[in-house]
Amino acid sequence: MSDLSDYEVNAELANTNAKRQLRVKPREPTKTRAKPVQPTKKAKPAKDVAPVRQSARLRRQVADPTESPAKRRQHEKEEEERRAKEAEERLEAEERAREAKKPRHRDLDLPTLTDELGYEELGTLRTTLQVTLKTAHPREATAQDSFVFEEDEKENVAIAELKETLSHLKVVARAKVTQDRVYSAAFHPEPTKDLIFFGDKHGQLGIWDARAPAEEAADDEEDTTALSRSDRENGKYWRLQLHWPATSKSSISSIKFDPTDAHSVYTSSYDSTIRHLSFTSGQSSEVFATEGDLISCIDLSPTGNEMWISDAIGGLTHLDLRVDRSHAKWYQLSDQKIGSVSINPSNPHFLVTASNNRAMRIWDTRKLADIPIKTPQDIKNDLNEVDHDAIADFVSSPEGKSCLRAEWRHNKSVSAAYWDPRGRSIVSTSYDDTLRLWDFDGTLMKRDATFPSARPMTQIKHDCQTGRWLTVFRAQWSPNPDVYPHFTASRPAIFICSGTNMWSRLATWDTRLICIRRKVTFSLDSPIAAVTCSHPKVVARAASGNASGRCVLWAPSDE
Repeated sequence: MSDLSDYEVNAELANTNAKRQLRVKPREPTKTRAKPVQPTKKAKPAKDVAPVRQSARLRRQVADPTESPAKRRQHEKEEEERRAKEAEERLEAEERAREAKKPRHRDLDLPTLTDELGYEELGTLRTTLQVTLKTAHPREATAQDSFVFEEDEKENVAIAELKETLSHLKVVARAKVTQDRVYSAAFHPEPTKDLIFFGDKHGQLGIWDARAPAEEAADDEEDTTALSRSDRENGKYWRLQLHWPATSKSSISSIKFDPTDAHSVYTSSYDSTIRHLSFTSGQSSEVFATEGDLISCIDLSPTGNEMWISDAIGGLTHLDLRVDRSHAKWYQLSDQKIGSVSINPSNPHFLVTASNNRAMRIWDTRKLADIPIKTPQDIKNDLNEVDHDAIADFVSSPEGKSCLRAEWRHNKSVSAAYWDPRGRSIVSTSYDDTLRLWDFDGTLMKRDATFPSARPMTQIKHDCQTGRWLTVFRAQWSPNPDVYPHFTASRPAIFICSGTNMWSRLATWDTRLICIRRKVTFSLDSPIAAVTCSHPKVVARAASGNASGRCVLWAPSDE
Protein backbone atom coordinates (compact mmCIF):
# COMPACT_ATOMS: atom_id res chain seq x y z
CA MET A 1 0.00 0.00 0.00
CA SER A 2 1.45 3.36 -1.00
CA ASP A 3 2.28 5.99 1.65
CA LEU A 4 1.33 8.83 -0.74
CA SER A 5 -1.97 10.64 -0.30
CA ASP A 6 -4.53 10.88 -3.07
CA TYR A 7 -3.54 14.45 -3.69
CA GLU A 8 0.13 13.57 -4.15
CA VAL A 9 -0.67 10.62 -6.44
CA ASN A 10 -2.85 12.77 -8.70
CA ALA A 11 -0.15 15.46 -8.86
CA GLU A 12 2.51 12.95 -9.87
CA LEU A 13 0.28 11.48 -12.60
CA ALA A 14 -0.42 14.93 -14.01
CA ASN A 15 3.27 15.76 -14.03
CA THR A 16 4.08 12.50 -15.87
CA ASN A 17 1.43 13.15 -18.56
CA ALA A 18 2.78 16.67 -19.12
CA LYS A 19 6.29 15.34 -19.67
CA ARG A 20 4.99 12.82 -22.18
CA GLN A 21 3.24 15.54 -24.14
CA LEU A 22 6.32 17.76 -24.17
CA ARG A 23 8.72 14.98 -25.08
CA VAL A 24 9.94 15.35 -28.67
CA LYS A 25 10.30 12.18 -30.61
CA PRO A 26 13.95 11.90 -31.77
CA ARG A 27 14.42 12.12 -35.53
CA GLU A 28 15.56 8.93 -37.12
CA PRO A 29 18.87 9.26 -39.01
CA THR A 30 18.36 9.71 -42.74
CA LYS A 31 19.55 6.78 -44.75
CA THR A 32 22.03 8.14 -47.28
CA ARG A 33 22.99 6.15 -50.37
CA ALA A 34 26.44 6.52 -51.85
CA LYS A 35 26.17 8.16 -55.23
CA PRO A 36 28.10 6.66 -58.10
CA VAL A 37 30.96 8.65 -59.43
CA GLN A 38 29.62 10.91 -62.11
CA PRO A 39 31.58 11.48 -65.30
CA THR A 40 32.88 14.94 -65.87
CA LYS A 41 30.32 16.90 -67.81
CA LYS A 42 31.84 18.36 -70.91
CA ALA A 43 30.47 21.41 -72.58
CA LYS A 44 28.31 20.30 -75.44
CA PRO A 45 29.12 21.88 -78.75
CA ALA A 46 26.56 24.29 -80.04
CA LYS A 47 24.24 22.69 -82.55
CA ASP A 48 23.15 24.31 -85.71
CA VAL A 49 19.45 24.97 -85.20
CA ALA A 50 17.38 25.23 -88.32
CA PRO A 51 15.24 28.34 -88.54
CA VAL A 52 11.57 27.72 -87.78
CA ARG A 53 9.13 28.61 -90.50
CA GLN A 54 6.80 31.35 -89.37
CA SER A 55 4.12 33.33 -91.05
CA ALA A 56 4.59 36.99 -91.76
CA ARG A 57 1.96 37.76 -89.10
CA LEU A 58 3.97 35.95 -86.37
CA ARG A 59 7.33 37.35 -87.51
CA ARG A 60 6.06 40.91 -87.15
CA GLN A 61 5.28 41.73 -83.55
CA VAL A 62 3.35 44.84 -84.48
CA ALA A 63 1.93 45.41 -87.93
CA ASP A 64 2.77 48.73 -89.47
CA PRO A 65 -0.54 50.22 -90.64
CA THR A 66 1.30 52.66 -92.88
CA GLU A 67 3.26 49.89 -94.71
CA SER A 68 2.22 49.55 -98.30
CA PRO A 69 1.56 46.15 -99.90
CA ALA A 70 4.68 46.56 -102.07
CA LYS A 71 6.85 47.18 -98.99
CA ARG A 72 5.29 44.18 -97.26
CA ARG A 73 6.04 41.91 -100.21
CA GLN A 74 9.62 43.24 -100.31
CA HIS A 75 10.13 42.41 -96.61
CA GLU A 76 8.72 38.93 -97.07
CA LYS A 77 11.05 38.31 -100.02
CA GLU A 78 14.06 39.42 -97.98
CA GLU A 79 13.03 37.12 -95.16
CA GLU A 80 12.74 34.17 -97.54
CA GLU A 81 16.19 34.90 -98.95
CA ARG A 82 17.65 35.08 -95.44
CA ARG A 83 16.18 31.72 -94.48
CA ALA A 84 17.41 30.14 -97.70
CA LYS A 85 20.93 31.45 -97.05
CA GLU A 86 20.91 30.07 -93.50
CA ALA A 87 19.77 26.67 -94.75
CA GLU A 88 22.54 26.63 -97.36
CA GLU A 89 25.19 27.51 -94.77
CA ARG A 90 23.88 24.76 -92.48
CA LEU A 91 24.11 22.18 -95.26
CA GLU A 92 27.66 23.28 -96.09
CA ALA A 93 28.66 22.92 -92.43
CA GLU A 94 27.19 19.43 -92.29
CA GLU A 95 29.04 18.47 -95.47
CA ARG A 96 32.33 19.76 -94.06
CA ALA A 97 31.75 17.71 -90.89
CA ARG A 98 31.13 14.58 -92.97
CA GLU A 99 34.24 15.18 -95.06
CA ALA A 100 36.33 15.65 -91.92
CA LYS A 101 35.47 12.09 -90.88
CA LYS A 102 36.57 10.53 -94.17
CA PRO A 103 40.12 9.33 -94.97
CA ARG A 104 42.40 11.92 -96.54
CA HIS A 105 43.46 10.82 -100.02
CA ARG A 106 45.42 13.92 -100.98
CA ASP A 107 49.14 14.62 -100.53
CA LEU A 108 50.06 15.96 -97.09
CA ASP A 109 53.14 17.92 -96.03
CA LEU A 110 54.84 17.90 -92.63
CA PRO A 111 53.16 21.09 -91.33
CA THR A 112 49.77 19.50 -92.06
CA LEU A 113 50.75 16.22 -90.41
CA THR A 114 52.17 17.98 -87.36
CA ASP A 115 49.80 20.91 -86.93
CA GLU A 116 50.42 20.95 -83.17
CA LEU A 117 54.20 21.35 -83.48
CA GLY A 118 55.88 24.72 -83.31
CA TYR A 119 58.34 26.04 -85.86
CA GLU A 120 61.40 24.93 -83.87
CA GLU A 121 60.11 21.39 -83.25
CA LEU A 122 59.23 21.01 -86.91
CA GLY A 123 62.74 22.12 -87.83
CA THR A 124 64.24 19.55 -85.44
CA LEU A 125 62.16 16.82 -87.07
CA ARG A 126 63.35 17.84 -90.53
CA THR A 127 66.96 17.81 -89.33
CA THR A 128 66.56 14.34 -87.80
CA LEU A 129 65.10 12.94 -91.01
CA GLN A 130 67.84 14.59 -93.08
CA VAL A 131 70.48 12.71 -91.07
CA THR A 132 69.09 9.41 -92.38
CA LEU A 133 69.60 10.55 -95.99
CA LYS A 134 73.41 10.50 -95.79
CA THR A 135 73.51 6.73 -96.45
CA ALA A 136 71.10 4.57 -98.44
CA HIS A 137 70.98 1.69 -95.89
CA PRO A 138 69.58 -0.94 -98.28
CA ARG A 139 68.24 -4.15 -96.83
CA GLU A 140 71.13 -6.60 -96.83
CA ALA A 141 70.65 -9.96 -98.51
CA THR A 142 71.45 -13.14 -96.61
CA ALA A 143 72.24 -16.54 -98.07
CA GLN A 144 69.92 -19.37 -97.10
CA ASP A 145 72.81 -21.45 -95.81
CA SER A 146 74.06 -18.71 -93.46
CA PHE A 147 74.63 -19.96 -89.91
CA VAL A 148 74.10 -23.54 -91.01
CA PHE A 149 77.06 -25.37 -89.46
CA GLU A 150 78.19 -28.90 -90.08
CA GLU A 151 79.84 -28.99 -86.68
CA ASP A 152 77.87 -28.42 -83.50
CA GLU A 153 80.84 -26.73 -81.89
CA LYS A 154 80.77 -23.81 -84.34
CA GLU A 155 77.06 -23.39 -83.89
CA ASN A 156 77.43 -23.38 -80.11
CA VAL A 157 80.06 -20.64 -80.39
CA ALA A 158 77.73 -18.45 -82.50
CA ILE A 159 74.88 -18.98 -80.05
CA ALA A 160 77.12 -18.25 -77.07
CA GLU A 161 78.21 -14.95 -78.63
CA LEU A 162 74.61 -13.92 -79.23
CA LYS A 163 73.61 -14.95 -75.73
CA GLU A 164 76.45 -12.95 -74.21
CA THR A 165 75.50 -9.85 -76.17
CA LEU A 166 71.81 -10.05 -75.32
CA SER A 167 72.46 -10.72 -71.64
CA HIS A 168 73.49 -7.07 -71.19
CA LEU A 169 70.22 -5.58 -72.42
CA LYS A 170 68.79 -2.97 -70.05
CA VAL A 171 66.14 -0.27 -70.25
CA VAL A 172 68.08 2.81 -71.37
CA ALA A 173 65.24 5.07 -72.59
CA ARG A 174 61.48 5.38 -72.27
CA ALA A 175 58.84 7.82 -73.46
CA LYS A 176 55.16 8.10 -74.29
CA VAL A 177 55.72 8.28 -78.03
CA THR A 178 52.10 7.92 -79.18
CA GLN A 179 48.89 9.08 -77.60
CA ASP A 180 47.11 5.72 -77.90
CA ARG A 181 47.82 2.00 -78.01
CA VAL A 182 50.84 0.94 -80.07
CA TYR A 183 49.82 -1.29 -82.99
CA SER A 184 53.06 -1.55 -85.00
CA ALA A 185 56.75 -0.65 -84.84
CA ALA A 186 59.85 -0.52 -87.03
CA PHE A 187 63.52 0.26 -86.25
CA HIS A 188 65.28 2.51 -88.77
CA PRO A 189 68.62 1.03 -89.98
CA GLU A 190 70.66 4.22 -89.31
CA PRO A 191 73.45 2.86 -87.00
CA THR A 192 74.35 6.21 -85.43
CA LYS A 193 70.85 6.76 -84.06
CA ASP A 194 68.13 4.81 -82.32
CA LEU A 195 65.31 6.07 -84.53
CA ILE A 196 62.14 4.04 -83.99
CA PHE A 197 58.75 4.45 -85.67
CA PHE A 198 55.57 3.47 -83.83
CA GLY A 199 52.03 3.36 -85.25
CA ASP A 200 49.12 3.73 -82.86
CA LYS A 201 45.41 2.94 -82.67
CA HIS A 202 44.24 6.31 -83.99
CA GLY A 203 46.39 6.56 -87.13
CA GLN A 204 49.25 8.43 -85.49
CA LEU A 205 52.88 7.76 -86.44
CA GLY A 206 55.29 8.43 -83.59
CA ILE A 207 58.95 9.02 -84.51
CA TRP A 208 61.25 8.55 -81.52
CA ASP A 209 64.90 9.57 -81.46
CA ALA A 210 65.43 7.59 -78.27
CA ARG A 211 69.05 8.60 -77.59
CA ALA A 212 68.79 12.27 -78.46
CA PRO A 213 70.99 14.50 -76.25
CA ALA A 214 69.42 15.83 -73.09
CA GLU A 215 69.43 19.43 -74.28
CA GLU A 216 67.37 18.42 -77.31
CA ALA A 217 64.89 16.42 -75.27
CA ALA A 218 64.39 18.82 -72.35
CA ASP A 219 60.90 20.22 -71.82
CA ASP A 220 60.89 23.94 -70.99
CA GLU A 221 57.61 23.65 -69.09
CA GLU A 222 58.65 20.71 -66.92
CA ASP A 223 61.37 20.48 -64.33
CA THR A 224 62.88 17.16 -65.33
CA THR A 225 65.36 17.30 -62.46
CA ALA A 226 62.45 16.81 -60.05
CA LEU A 227 61.52 13.52 -61.70
CA SER A 228 63.03 10.22 -60.80
CA ARG A 229 65.09 8.50 -63.45
CA SER A 230 62.42 5.86 -64.06
CA ASP A 231 59.71 8.51 -64.57
CA ARG A 232 61.71 10.81 -66.82
CA GLU A 233 61.17 10.67 -70.57
CA ASN A 234 64.23 10.24 -72.74
CA GLY A 235 65.07 11.34 -76.24
CA LYS A 236 62.89 13.38 -78.55
CA TYR A 237 59.71 12.31 -80.31
CA TRP A 238 57.26 13.74 -82.83
CA ARG A 239 53.70 12.69 -83.63
CA LEU A 240 52.41 12.72 -87.21
CA GLN A 241 48.72 12.21 -87.93
CA LEU A 242 49.29 10.19 -91.10
CA HIS A 243 45.90 8.49 -91.36
CA TRP A 244 42.54 10.17 -90.82
CA PRO A 245 40.15 10.38 -89.04
CA ALA A 246 41.93 10.12 -85.70
CA THR A 247 39.80 7.21 -84.48
CA SER A 248 40.12 3.45 -84.13
CA LYS A 249 39.08 3.18 -87.78
CA SER A 250 42.55 4.45 -88.75
CA SER A 251 44.83 2.18 -86.70
CA ILE A 252 48.26 1.74 -88.31
CA SER A 253 48.55 -2.01 -88.83
CA SER A 254 52.12 -2.19 -90.19
CA ILE A 255 55.20 -0.06 -90.91
CA LYS A 256 57.79 -0.89 -93.58
CA PHE A 257 60.87 1.03 -94.72
CA ASP A 258 61.81 1.13 -98.37
CA PRO A 259 64.20 -1.85 -98.71
CA THR A 260 66.44 -0.08 -101.24
CA ASP A 261 67.35 3.14 -99.44
CA ALA A 262 65.29 3.47 -96.18
CA HIS A 263 64.67 7.11 -97.10
CA SER A 264 60.92 6.61 -96.94
CA VAL A 265 58.39 4.62 -94.97
CA TYR A 266 55.14 2.86 -95.93
CA THR A 267 52.24 2.59 -93.48
CA SER A 268 49.02 0.59 -93.81
CA SER A 269 45.90 1.47 -91.89
CA TYR A 270 42.46 0.18 -90.98
CA ASP A 271 41.08 3.13 -92.97
CA SER A 272 41.78 0.96 -96.05
CA THR A 273 44.66 3.12 -97.27
CA ILE A 274 48.43 2.78 -97.63
CA ARG A 275 50.55 5.92 -97.47
CA HIS A 276 54.17 6.67 -98.36
CA LEU A 277 56.15 9.26 -96.37
CA SER A 278 59.29 10.58 -98.07
CA PHE A 279 62.04 11.88 -95.78
CA THR A 280 63.53 13.83 -98.68
CA SER A 281 60.49 15.91 -99.60
CA GLY A 282 58.57 15.66 -96.33
CA GLN A 283 55.46 14.70 -98.33
CA SER A 284 53.01 11.92 -97.49
CA SER A 285 51.15 10.48 -100.48
CA GLU A 286 48.61 7.71 -100.90
CA VAL A 287 49.79 4.70 -102.90
CA PHE A 288 46.77 2.42 -102.49
CA ALA A 289 43.19 2.47 -101.21
CA THR A 290 40.24 0.10 -101.11
CA GLU A 291 36.58 0.55 -100.29
CA GLY A 292 36.11 -0.65 -96.73
CA ASP A 293 38.41 -3.70 -96.83
CA LEU A 294 40.44 -3.44 -93.63
CA ILE A 295 44.18 -3.78 -94.40
CA SER A 296 45.92 -5.97 -91.82
CA CYS A 297 49.52 -6.17 -93.11
CA ILE A 298 51.89 -5.22 -95.94
CA ASP A 299 55.31 -6.44 -97.05
CA LEU A 300 57.73 -5.24 -99.73
CA SER A 301 59.89 -7.30 -102.08
CA PRO A 302 63.69 -6.92 -101.76
CA THR A 303 63.72 -4.66 -104.83
CA GLY A 304 61.09 -2.37 -103.35
CA ASN A 305 59.04 -2.48 -106.57
CA GLU A 306 56.28 -4.85 -105.42
CA MET A 307 54.01 -4.94 -102.41
CA TRP A 308 51.73 -7.64 -101.06
CA ILE A 309 48.74 -6.55 -98.98
CA SER A 310 46.58 -8.74 -96.72
CA ASP A 311 43.08 -7.78 -95.62
CA ALA A 312 40.32 -8.77 -93.21
CA ILE A 313 38.15 -10.59 -95.78
CA GLY A 314 40.78 -13.20 -96.61
CA GLY A 315 42.30 -11.41 -99.59
CA LEU A 316 45.85 -10.79 -100.76
CA THR A 317 46.56 -7.93 -103.17
CA HIS A 318 49.60 -7.70 -105.42
CA LEU A 319 50.58 -4.08 -106.11
CA ASP A 320 53.32 -3.09 -108.55
CA LEU A 321 54.54 0.32 -107.37
CA ARG A 322 55.97 1.13 -110.83
CA VAL A 323 52.55 1.24 -112.49
CA ASP A 324 49.17 2.72 -111.71
CA ARG A 325 47.27 1.19 -108.79
CA SER A 326 44.43 0.17 -111.12
CA HIS A 327 46.62 -2.74 -112.26
CA ALA A 328 46.63 -4.28 -108.78
CA LYS A 329 45.38 -7.85 -108.58
CA TRP A 330 43.37 -9.27 -105.67
CA TYR A 331 43.34 -12.96 -104.67
CA GLN A 332 40.94 -14.35 -102.09
CA LEU A 333 43.20 -16.97 -100.57
CA SER A 334 41.08 -17.60 -97.48
CA ASP A 335 37.47 -17.50 -96.40
CA GLN A 336 38.51 -15.65 -93.23
CA LYS A 337 40.83 -12.81 -92.27
CA ILE A 338 44.50 -13.01 -93.27
CA GLY A 339 46.36 -11.38 -90.38
CA SER A 340 49.83 -11.23 -91.90
CA VAL A 341 51.80 -11.76 -95.10
CA SER A 342 55.57 -12.19 -95.33
CA ILE A 343 57.78 -12.32 -98.44
CA ASN A 344 60.70 -14.74 -98.49
CA PRO A 345 63.81 -12.50 -98.77
CA SER A 346 65.85 -15.11 -100.68
CA ASN A 347 63.02 -16.36 -102.91
CA PRO A 348 60.54 -13.46 -103.23
CA HIS A 349 58.02 -15.61 -105.11
CA PHE A 350 57.30 -17.49 -101.86
CA LEU A 351 54.77 -15.95 -99.47
CA VAL A 352 53.67 -17.17 -96.06
CA THR A 353 50.21 -16.16 -94.83
CA ALA A 354 48.53 -16.53 -91.43
CA SER A 355 44.75 -16.72 -91.29
CA ASN A 356 41.90 -16.92 -88.82
CA ASN A 357 40.90 -20.23 -90.42
CA ARG A 358 43.76 -21.78 -88.34
CA ALA A 359 46.00 -22.32 -91.36
CA MET A 360 49.51 -21.11 -92.11
CA ARG A 361 50.22 -21.46 -95.83
CA ILE A 362 53.13 -21.00 -98.22
CA TRP A 363 52.19 -19.77 -101.71
CA ASP A 364 54.11 -19.65 -104.97
CA THR A 365 53.18 -16.32 -106.58
CA ARG A 366 54.39 -17.46 -109.99
CA LYS A 367 51.49 -19.88 -110.06
CA LEU A 368 49.02 -17.34 -108.71
CA ALA A 369 49.71 -15.14 -111.71
CA ASP A 370 48.45 -17.91 -114.00
CA ILE A 371 44.94 -17.99 -112.50
CA PRO A 372 42.40 -16.41 -114.90
CA ILE A 373 40.68 -13.27 -113.60
CA LYS A 374 36.99 -12.40 -113.67
CA THR A 375 35.26 -10.63 -116.50
CA PRO A 376 35.42 -6.81 -116.45
CA GLN A 377 31.79 -6.39 -115.41
CA ASP A 378 32.53 -8.35 -112.22
CA ILE A 379 35.54 -6.26 -111.24
CA LYS A 380 35.14 -4.59 -107.84
CA ASN A 381 36.92 -1.45 -106.68
CA ASP A 382 39.01 -1.26 -109.88
CA LEU A 383 40.88 -4.41 -108.88
CA ASN A 384 41.47 -7.49 -110.95
CA GLU A 385 39.88 -10.14 -108.74
CA VAL A 386 40.32 -13.87 -108.32
CA ASP A 387 37.73 -15.25 -105.92
CA HIS A 388 38.11 -18.09 -103.45
CA ASP A 389 36.34 -20.68 -105.60
CA ALA A 390 38.57 -19.98 -108.60
CA ILE A 391 41.69 -20.37 -106.45
CA ALA A 392 40.41 -23.62 -104.92
CA ASP A 393 39.68 -25.04 -108.36
CA PHE A 394 43.10 -24.00 -109.64
CA VAL A 395 44.99 -25.44 -106.65
CA SER A 396 43.23 -28.79 -107.09
CA SER A 397 44.01 -28.89 -110.83
CA PRO A 398 47.21 -30.37 -112.32
CA GLU A 399 48.33 -26.90 -113.48
CA GLY A 400 48.13 -25.46 -109.97
CA LYS A 401 49.44 -28.40 -108.05
CA SER A 402 52.48 -26.53 -106.68
CA CYS A 403 50.70 -23.18 -106.21
CA LEU A 404 50.03 -23.98 -102.56
CA ARG A 405 53.44 -25.25 -101.47
CA ALA A 406 52.60 -26.08 -97.87
CA GLU A 407 49.85 -25.80 -95.26
CA TRP A 408 50.00 -26.36 -91.51
CA ARG A 409 46.94 -26.30 -89.30
CA HIS A 410 46.99 -24.77 -85.82
CA ASN A 411 44.61 -25.45 -82.96
CA LYS A 412 43.25 -21.90 -83.14
CA SER A 413 43.56 -18.79 -85.30
CA VAL A 414 47.06 -17.97 -86.52
CA SER A 415 47.79 -14.34 -85.65
CA ALA A 416 51.07 -13.99 -87.58
CA ALA A 417 53.80 -15.88 -89.46
CA TYR A 418 57.10 -14.41 -90.75
CA TRP A 419 60.18 -15.55 -92.68
CA ASP A 420 63.59 -15.03 -91.08
CA PRO A 421 66.25 -12.90 -92.88
CA ARG A 422 67.65 -16.01 -94.59
CA GLY A 423 64.27 -17.13 -95.94
CA ARG A 424 64.83 -20.50 -94.36
CA SER A 425 62.82 -20.46 -91.11
CA ILE A 426 59.31 -19.34 -90.10
CA VAL A 427 58.00 -18.33 -86.69
CA SER A 428 54.23 -18.37 -86.15
CA THR A 429 52.04 -17.22 -83.28
CA SER A 430 48.58 -18.55 -82.56
CA TYR A 431 45.71 -18.09 -80.15
CA ASP A 432 46.37 -21.60 -78.88
CA ASP A 433 49.15 -20.04 -76.75
CA THR A 434 51.98 -21.62 -78.72
CA LEU A 435 54.86 -20.27 -80.77
CA ARG A 436 56.03 -22.60 -83.52
CA LEU A 437 59.30 -22.66 -85.44
CA TRP A 438 59.76 -24.28 -88.83
CA ASP A 439 63.11 -24.82 -90.53
CA PHE A 440 63.36 -25.81 -94.21
CA ASP A 441 66.13 -27.28 -96.28
CA GLY A 442 67.29 -24.85 -98.94
CA THR A 443 66.85 -27.50 -101.64
CA LEU A 444 63.07 -27.44 -101.11
CA MET A 445 62.94 -23.89 -102.44
CA LYS A 446 64.46 -24.98 -105.75
CA ARG A 447 61.99 -27.76 -106.45
CA ASP A 448 58.75 -27.25 -108.33
CA ALA A 449 56.77 -29.39 -105.91
CA THR A 450 54.91 -29.13 -102.64
CA PHE A 451 56.87 -29.25 -99.41
CA PRO A 452 56.78 -32.56 -97.53
CA SER A 453 54.53 -32.75 -94.50
CA ALA A 454 56.47 -31.93 -91.37
CA ARG A 455 55.99 -30.97 -87.75
CA PRO A 456 57.38 -27.74 -86.29
CA MET A 457 61.01 -27.93 -85.30
CA THR A 458 60.21 -26.32 -81.96
CA GLN A 459 57.06 -25.39 -80.04
CA ILE A 460 57.09 -22.88 -77.19
CA LYS A 461 54.15 -22.31 -74.86
CA HIS A 462 53.37 -18.61 -74.61
CA ASP A 463 50.47 -16.51 -73.37
CA CYS A 464 49.49 -15.09 -76.77
CA GLN A 465 45.95 -14.15 -75.80
CA THR A 466 46.59 -10.51 -75.04
CA GLY A 467 42.90 -9.66 -74.71
CA ARG A 468 40.51 -7.12 -76.12
CA TRP A 469 42.37 -4.01 -74.99
CA LEU A 470 45.82 -5.07 -76.17
CA THR A 471 47.45 -5.36 -79.55
CA VAL A 472 47.49 -8.75 -81.28
CA PHE A 473 50.61 -10.61 -80.21
CA ARG A 474 53.32 -11.23 -82.83
CA ALA A 475 56.87 -12.54 -82.67
CA GLN A 476 59.32 -10.55 -84.81
CA TRP A 477 62.58 -11.77 -86.33
CA SER A 478 65.63 -9.60 -85.91
CA PRO A 479 66.37 -8.24 -89.43
CA ASN A 480 70.11 -8.19 -88.71
CA PRO A 481 71.73 -10.66 -91.14
CA ASP A 482 75.11 -10.70 -89.39
CA VAL A 483 74.08 -12.61 -86.27
CA TYR A 484 72.57 -15.97 -85.52
CA PRO A 485 68.83 -15.85 -86.47
CA HIS A 486 66.69 -14.97 -83.46
CA PHE A 487 63.43 -13.23 -82.76
CA THR A 488 61.89 -11.08 -80.05
CA ALA A 489 58.56 -11.67 -78.37
CA SER A 490 57.11 -9.75 -75.48
CA ARG A 491 55.67 -11.99 -72.81
CA PRO A 492 52.87 -10.28 -70.83
CA ALA A 493 54.11 -9.33 -67.36
CA ILE A 494 56.95 -11.83 -67.56
CA PHE A 495 60.71 -11.43 -67.54
CA ILE A 496 62.67 -14.20 -69.25
CA CYS A 497 65.97 -15.22 -67.72
CA SER A 498 68.79 -17.51 -68.73
CA GLY A 499 70.55 -18.95 -65.75
CA THR A 500 70.94 -16.14 -63.23
CA ASN A 501 71.35 -13.25 -65.68
CA MET A 502 68.10 -11.44 -66.44
CA TRP A 503 67.78 -10.57 -70.11
CA SER A 504 64.85 -8.20 -70.39
CA ARG A 505 61.11 -8.08 -70.79
CA LEU A 506 61.82 -9.12 -74.36
CA ALA A 507 62.15 -12.87 -74.55
CA THR A 508 64.92 -13.48 -77.07
CA TRP A 509 65.26 -16.97 -78.47
CA ASP A 510 67.38 -18.52 -81.18
CA THR A 511 65.94 -20.96 -83.71
CA ARG A 512 67.46 -23.98 -81.93
CA LEU A 513 66.02 -23.11 -78.52
CA ILE A 514 69.45 -23.70 -76.98
CA CYS A 515 69.58 -20.32 -75.25
CA ILE A 516 66.57 -21.03 -73.07
CA ARG A 517 66.98 -24.66 -72.08
CA ARG A 518 67.26 -23.42 -68.49
CA LYS A 519 64.80 -20.57 -68.84
CA VAL A 520 63.20 -19.23 -65.67
CA THR A 521 60.15 -16.96 -65.66
CA PHE A 522 59.27 -14.33 -63.08
CA SER A 523 55.80 -12.81 -62.91
CA LEU A 524 55.96 -9.09 -62.34
CA ASP A 525 53.38 -6.33 -62.07
CA SER A 526 54.46 -4.52 -65.23
CA PRO A 527 52.78 -3.15 -68.34
CA ILE A 528 52.26 -5.50 -71.24
CA ALA A 529 54.10 -4.63 -74.45
CA ALA A 530 52.85 -6.78 -77.30
CA VAL A 531 54.77 -4.93 -80.06
CA THR A 532 58.53 -5.34 -80.49
CA CYS A 533 61.19 -4.58 -83.09
CA SER A 534 64.97 -4.87 -83.45
CA HIS A 535 67.68 -2.76 -85.06
CA PRO A 536 68.58 -4.05 -88.56
CA LYS A 537 72.32 -3.38 -88.11
CA VAL A 538 73.12 -3.20 -84.38
CA VAL A 539 72.72 -6.45 -82.46
CA ALA A 540 72.02 -5.23 -78.94
CA ARG A 541 69.13 -2.91 -79.80
CA ALA A 542 65.44 -3.67 -79.34
CA ALA A 543 62.32 -1.62 -78.65
CA SER A 544 58.82 -2.32 -77.41
CA GLY A 545 55.52 -0.44 -77.07
CA ASN A 546 52.47 -1.04 -74.89
CA ALA A 547 48.76 -0.26 -74.80
CA SER A 548 49.20 3.25 -73.37
CA GLY A 549 51.61 4.45 -76.05
CA ARG A 550 54.64 4.17 -73.78
CA CYS A 551 57.73 2.83 -75.51
CA VAL A 552 60.99 1.41 -74.21
CA LEU A 553 64.46 1.08 -75.74
CA TRP A 554 66.59 -1.89 -74.68
CA ALA A 555 70.38 -1.65 -75.05
CA PRO A 556 73.57 -2.25 -73.02
CA SER A 557 73.62 0.27 -70.18
CA ASP A 558 77.29 1.16 -70.70
CA GLU A 559 76.53 2.60 -74.16
